[in-house]
Amino acid sequence: MPSLKDLRNRIASVTSTQKITKAMQMVAAAKLRRAQAAAEAARPYADRVETVLGNLAAAAGGQGPKLLSGTGSEQVHLLLVCTGERGLAGAFNSAIVRLAREKANELIAAGKTIKIICVGKKGYDQLRRSFEKQIIETVDLRGVRNVTYETAQPIAKKVLDRFDAGEFDVCTLFYSRFKSVIAQIPTAQQIIPPQFEEEKKGAEDRRISYDYEPDEGDILTQLLPAAVGARVYRALLENQASFYGAQMTAMDNATRNAGEMIRKQRLRYNRTRQAMITKELIEIISGAEAL
Repeated sequence: MPSLKDLRNRIASVTSTQKITKAMQMVAAAKLRRAQAAAEAARPYADRVETVLGNLAAAAGGQGPKLLSGTGSEQVHLLLVCTGERGLAGAFNSAIVRLAREKANELIAAGKTIKIICVGKKGYDQLRRSFEKQIIETVDLRGVRNVTYETAQPIAKKVLDRFDAGEFDVCTLFYSRFKSVIAQIPTAQQIIPPQFEEEKKGAEDRRISYDYEPDEGDILTQLLPAAVGARVYRALLENQASFYGAQMTAMDNATRNAGEMIRKQRLRYNRTRQAMITKELIEIISGAEAL
């Protein structure tokens, strides 16, 4: 049975932890507002780029740049896994890594070759346990406070340069799409060659006939590399909002759990203290009666 001093130290320790988790929750809530606003502001632009690309690809009839049509092979796959640089965010990082791991195992079982670029320390820490030899590069964003388009450009350039060098055939981007504070959706999106979502609005737009100047091939040559950068940028924004949402929820749960633990420890402390007082009274009374 722990002594009263041990119980007091335990209560003080949990109370200090509760103060930290509460502070982290408030910080995450403040940062979430800005990150959520940035992610939501980028969605209309990204969706419209997808629509224009789909229109151009349909008009080109599959006869476009290599970024659109692919290399003609699907043997080598590049997995671009975007996670967070920090933990204490619940299952945020693990969910993205789990999706990437499932895709990697599926490709390996099909006899494909995989290569992995990790954007974020947590993704690298988890993936290296199973795919250390397949990880060809790691991008560290710990010094980046606010994600901007310039943050995504070097990552997109690395991918494009490797594609131009013939190092892979297909590239899939993994990230977490922000839905709400309690819901973040791990997402896999093929960005090279691009795949387009067949949404109703997009399908209606593609039935409209457009005339392009210059022709579709020239426009795609300029637009496709920019679209890769836009997709990476959107993924980083969605990841940032998802991270703060997951961290806010995790720290709220931790604060609640700490409060419940403090309540139980205080109850135990009071019961132990009462038992000791009762025991001392019995000893005093027994001693007095013996005299």
